[in-house]
Amino acid sequence: MSPSPSADQPPVAARTAYAERLDLPWWLWLVALLAAALLAAEIWMGASGVRAWLPFAVLLPLTAVGLWWLGRVRVAVTDSELLVDDARLPVRFVADVVPLDVAGRREVLGVGADPLAFVVQRPWVSGAVQVVLDDPADPTPFWVVSTRHPVELADAVLTARDAIRPRVDRAAGDPA
Repeated sequence: MSPSPSADQPPVAARTAYAERLDLPWWLWLVALLAAALLAAEIWMGASGVRAWLPFAVLLPLTAVGLWWLGRVRVAVTDSELLVDDARLPVRFVADVVPLDVAGRREVLGVGADPLAFVVQRPWVSGAVQVVLDDPADPTPFWVVSTRHPVELADAVLTARDAIRPRVDRAAGDPA
């Protein structure tokens, strides 16, 4: 018995149509590190011994790690999923994607915001997208995701959804 031709081929990795990291701007790093250095100098205040170097050795690295942690979120669109940090949304459940500017994001996340919405919002990123879901089994009505390029992200999600819909329809028995 010979193995099938696909048995010896490695699995094909999903193509990434869009990828972005929501890192902090350089000026926010500068301000935060200067504030940490100022706080360390306040603790030091001309003392000798451990108080001379310990505040700088602790506060500056902790600030850098905290800033890196705040900017670690990645947003990506593959052939079949929208990936936001650790969350994964199969694009077959996407009904629509709306690019949002600052005013639109404020409206969606404002006083009348839906408490069941999934939100990954970074205040230093001005744009966002609202991903409206079409999954009756999921109580989440939509996702709001910060992005520097809302139109490009919306296009990538909709393109991935439209590419997968005929395959899903054929699998369900609908002639496409």
